[in-house]
Amino acid sequence: MNQWTIGNIRITRVVESEGPMPVTFLFHHATPADVLAQAWLQPHFADGDGSLLGAIHALVIDTGTRRIVVDTCVGNDKVRANRAWHQLQGRFLEDLAAAGYPRESIDTVLCTHLHVDHVGWNTMLVNGRWVPTFPNARYLFARREWDYWSQQTDVSFGDIMGDSVRPIVDAGRADLVETDHRLADAVWLEPTHGHTPGHVSVRIHSDGADAVITGDLMHHPIQCALPDWSNNFDYDAEAARLTRRSFLARYANSAVLVFGTHFAAPTAGHIVAHEAAYRFAVGGK
Repeated sequence: MNQWTIGNIRITRVVESEGPMPVTFLFHHATPADVLAQAWLQPHFADGDGSLLGAIHALVIDTGTRRIVVDTCVGNDKVRANRAWHQLQGRFLEDLAAAGYPRESIDTVLCTHLHVDHVGWNTMLVNGRWVPTFPNARYLFARREWDYWSQQTDVSFGDIMGDSVRPIVDAGRADLVETDHRLADAVWLEPTHGHTPGHVSVRIHSDGADAVITGDLMHHPIQCALPDWSNNFDYDAEAARLTRRSFLARYANSAVLVFGTHFAAPTAGHIVAHEAAYRFAVGGK
């Protein structure tokens, strides 16, 4: 668990999984040598073998009056094609409670998009049924995102909509919002489509301090240095590339603290211009 303070807002990271992965899992065209060529990634974001270090985690935004969970990881008991995610029996909810956020205390769940590793803990298995994990929360999905995924029938990765999204809608717990929706005075959505049709990032401003949660417009800090690298899972690679470049230019050399939704610890840092591209700097700008 890690925590940060943004003005009067507290952000808490609750990890479901973290560790090394082959670079080809995210970037089919890449090699370990490409990773090792970016020596600045070590030790936090790559290892000496040229594997990427990444994470699946949720970020809790605590405004003092609102408790917002951003993205809900893979979840337990889900049938998934990815063996590493298949029918997990993890301690995410226990860890969330240990961080001070029992599931009953959450009032808002926001999914930056509706991919498998961002919606899993939306629901939990109770007596053979998928029910909302956070019983007192409203779940926010971008309308554009829902409109696209609700029409898809491909379940090759698992029945993601059927076990993690539709039960929320059927329970009357979902709010379909625009991609610039404001959740609170200090928290709002920023449209960052490309990775998926209705993908959003999350902006935070409080007492003169600023932060942004990326979602999957970047999966790994290596994309700061190589922003034209497309992820294997991008819906529209060209749109994702343009969104990523715009995001990097917008936040480079600024005081805005950037939280990578899949960035391994220390997870938060600043984008800094470097030569013709950028780097992700931790421990101060």
